[in-house]
Amino acid sequence: MTYKYRVTLTGKKGFYRVYKVNAANTLYTFHKQMRADMEFPADQLILFKELDEAGEVLGRVGLFDMGFGAADQVTLGKTVKDGVASFVYFYDVTNRKSVNITFEGEIDEPCASPEIIDSKGPDPIAFENGYVAFEDLPDEQRHLPGESDKKKKNPLEDLLGIDLDKIGDEDDEDLDDEDLDEEDEDEDEEEDDEEEKDDDTVEIYDGTEELTL
Repeated sequence: MTYKYRVTLTGKKGFYRVYKVNAANTLYTFHKQMRADMEFPADQLILFKELDEAGEVLGRVGLFDMGFGAADQVTLGKTVKDGVASFVYFYDVTNRKSVNITFEGEIDEPCASPEIIDSKGPDPIAFENGYVAFEDLPDEQRHLPGESDKKKKNPLEDLLGIDLDKIGDEDDEDLDDEDLDEEDEDEDEEEDDEEEKDDDTVEIYDGTEELTL
């Protein structure tokens, strides 16, 4: 019998691994395959926390028997029979690093050992080092190549409630208005000067007039 399990990271949409696993495989066999596939550290204690569909803890299985059997004794078939719907698999108990493993039912694909049949995203260590998947980006930063880039929000803009790119535009508009006003005033002055010139009477003397000296 072959089971299907999905490995995910809490809060990360950009990562998953889907495995097919033989029901006779032990949790230790599954652990070794995941460690090899996702480059988990080889020198750390591991632990499978078993959960039912309601999220209640059914047991804890590690390298040593803690009352629920050791990882190399407990098969996946037994966990399904016991009602285990998912695991929190701690691949590094000391540093509390883990992934979630969810049982997704039986499949008609034979396999001898755990095998990845679908995957998405880099290994978990990339997310630990700051990698952010496209699906996990904020809406304002989520766009595909070729699409118009959305303006990135500046924390200072959010704090002040202003658009820093528009600062100075109003001053420029004021300056433009002042320039226009000055041009209008110059034109008015020129018109006044022309009118004054037109109004001046030019007197012509023919020599018979008495000139006041």
